[in-house]
Amino acid sequence: MLKQLYIRNFAIIEDVEIAFGEGLTALTGETGAGKSILLDALGLALGGRAEASFLRAGCERGEVSAIFSAPGGGELRRLLREQSIAVENDELLLRRVIGRDERSRAYINAIPAPAQLLREVGEYLVDVHGQQAHQSLLKRDEQRELLDGFGNYGSALAQTARAFEKWDETARELKTLTEAGGEFASQLALLRYQVEELRALELTEDELEALENEHKRLSNVNSLLEATQAAVEELRDDEQAVGGRIGRVKRELAGVAELDAALATVNELLESAETQVAEAADELQTYLAQLDQDPARLDQVEQRLTALHDAARKHRARPQALFAHFQTLERELNALEDNRQRAETLEAEQAAALKDYKLAADELGRQRRQCAAEMARRVVSQIRALGMPGSQFKIAVNNAPDLKPHRKGDDSVEFLVSANPGQPLQPLKKVASGGELSRLSLAVQVVAHQYRRVPTLIFDEVDAGIGGGTAEIVGKLLRQLAQDRQIFCVTHLPQVASQGNNHLQVVKVADEQRAATRVFTLGGAERIEEIARMLGGVEVSEQSRNHAREMLGLG
Repeated sequence: MLKQLYIRNFAIIEDVEIAFGEGLTALTGETGAGKSILLDALGLALGGRAEASFLRAGCERGEVSAIFSAPGGGELRRLLREQSIAVENDELLLRRVIGRDERSRAYINAIPAPAQLLREVGEYLVDVHGQQAHQSLLKRDEQRELLDGFGNYGSALAQTARAFEKWDETARELKTLTEAGGEFASQLALLRYQVEELRALELTEDELEALENEHKRLSNVNSLLEATQAAVEELRDDEQAVGGRIGRVKRELAGVAELDAALATVNELLESAETQVAEAADELQTYLAQLDQDPARLDQVEQRLTALHDAARKHRARPQALFAHFQTLERELNALEDNRQRAETLEAEQAAALKDYKLAADELGRQRRQCAAEMARRVVSQIRALGMPGSQFKIAVNNAPDLKPHRKGDDSVEFLVSANPGQPLQPLKKVASGGELSRLSLAVQVVAHQYRRVPTLIFDEVDAGIGGGTAEIVGKLLRQLAQDRQIFCVTHLPQVASQGNNHLQVVKVADEQRAATRVFTLGGAERIEEIARMLGGVEVSEQSRNHAREMLGLG
């Protein structure tokens, strides 16, 4: 529950510290005194948007702190543990500081935290129903949320959500694969055709270079024959051949080598040269024996080169890179085929996930319909007590299995009402007047929130348009709701305020310089005076005071 609220330099509030108790707390005061400002300040502490307009005029910094007694376990404790936020003395301090530059700082138990985390924590602590809360009752999604808040089928909701997550996960991955593949089937067919076309050429990595070398040799065979034959003659066959001349020089030096030992080395070099020239001549002779004109082979080489160059032009690749291009296409094809196989697997997984989802959603719908009947029965009881004796109320739960799966299931939920006897049930927005809608909203909120676990509920003038004996019933309903949680009600109705376990009065004090809001805890005579003011207006009569005492059970 909310234990304490500290506000400094917020709107027309200069410095206010308020302690709160259990049960139903009534907040009363003249219009414009600042009751809604208190709620705005609390909303800021709960992660609401920070605005420079919130600052008190002339101030550069404002602050709101809210102290809660932390619930003993559950999701809130888990969330705080995940953020490494310790809870000491079973208290939780939410603090927000805002500046003129609209920048704000947020803290949870003195630890800096983003505003989003404050909002997540606040959802476990406080639920606010403002003056226009009844308008949200017209929204179908809100109607479903209220039914789910009433229903005791959390496991069915969780199972449906898990089944939806599995379906959604496969759907998103499948969509990613499909988008990555573009036109999947056409791209796959094109890649297969291109790969098969290049595969038929039986490409090898170094083939082009070898073919070009072979083509160069075959197309210049005559020149090679002439040059090689001439070289053989120069080395060995001619009278003045290099080999013979080296032999003669070697023999001439051999006769005088004994005269000087230095010539022995020269003689060895000449002998080696003679041997190498002879070997070169033999190699050339062997080459000549193999070198032969082969027009058929030249034609084959030229055809192969033409085929490779044509393929390279078709695939917009350099001839030298054709083999690498073929390998790239093969990898792309393999990846696409893998994707196709993965897509087929995902399609099967998605079908199975959809089946599981449908089973979970159908069970959720069944439980919703059961709870809808019970909730409608209780709402009818409440709205008849609130001055609509001939009214009827029904919650229609319709299954729409052909729609895309949703985390909340396949059901659409719609509240139907007949405000007067003999009128058919119709959607709220078609038949309910403003006053009737506010009473319906209050009845639904009371019924639904009896089963929700949020420890603190705030009703901001949700009793607008209600008066007389109905207002007293509203007050008793709120007091009944406050038996197991903390309830705040901003009200102008003495019948509601008199039902409070606690009473806070909000007063605006003004002088020539500025205005400021003050908050007073009322008890005894002070409370009698405030109830009397609400009953009688500006001039409080003794009769109003006596009536106030009676309403408070003090008469």
